[in-house]
Amino acid sequence: MPHENVLPMDTHQHRPVVRSERTIGAILVEEGKLTPREVERVLELQRAEHMRFGEGAVRLGFITEDDVRFALAKQYDLPHLTSMSEGPSRELVAAFAPFHPRTEELRGLRTQLLIRWYNPEQGRKSLVVASPETGEGRSYLAANLAIVFSQLGARTLLVDADLRRPRQRQIFGLPEGHGLSTLLAGRSDAKGTFPVPGLNRLSVLPSGPLPPNPQELLSRPVFASIMRDLQAAYDVVIIDTPPSARYADAQSVTFRAGDALIVTRKDHTPLATTQRTIRELAGTGARVVGTVVNQY
Repeated sequence: MPHENVLPMDTHQHRPVVRSERTIGAILVEEGKLTPREVERVLELQRAEHMRFGEGAVRLGFITEDDVRFALAKQYDLPHLTSMSEGPSRELVAAFAPFHPRTEELRGLRTQLLIRWYNPEQGRKSLVVASPETGEGRSYLAANLAIVFSQLGARTLLVDADLRRPRQRQIFGLPEGHGLSTLLAGRSDAKGTFPVPGLNRLSVLPSGPLPPNPQELLSRPVFASIMRDLQAAYDVVIIDTPPSARYADAQSVTFRAGDALIVTRKDHTPLATTQRTIRELAGTGARVVGTVVNQY
């Protein structure tokens, strides 16, 4: 594996740090989940039965398994959302359930992308997530992929370039208003991105109001200028797009971004349609870095 294809990070600014001096018990006390007296009782059980602190606290009924996972995420500096977080959809499995098997699959995809795609020195830091049709899990994958990149420590931006039937504003519970369409029309500036509370390295640029001319807006030189600005401001830019078999928008976006990941759905997406999508996106001069097959 070429060394230059591994995600380079500022080790002082971005690397997750294990705060070993902050025990799980101390974190849970700080969060109001345990009292000092309950901590003492857990420690007594831990010493007597040689079990983990979290396991003992759960056995005594003081906390839940979710509380243990929350404390572990805090201890290892893993940004995530809790069940108390309002607004974002539970589709954001990588944020709400960082230890779920599906989240591990997303981390595996992230690793493959770090090896086979990501190379900021060569300008490879923007990735289009495309799919031939609707109902293939494209927006779900784009959102969660952006989350796992941000959890790695990368300053990550998720752009909703689906100006037909956008979903990222609803998925993240963002307010209506400005977004990519208003940027393209010159009605707002790039400060209109939304940081995601609880995921401090992730921001979202929603689609904005639906325009009557999405293909024309995405084909304008201003979109190339916006992409350059965003690439300069972020380590990773993930871009959601409309179905490529229905609209040419994904081709315009991929041409500017340079790389694309194809999302299909098992027993749903015809092979011929997938092959045509790959040919069309590759025909823009961009690189199709791989295909993900969803099963649900």
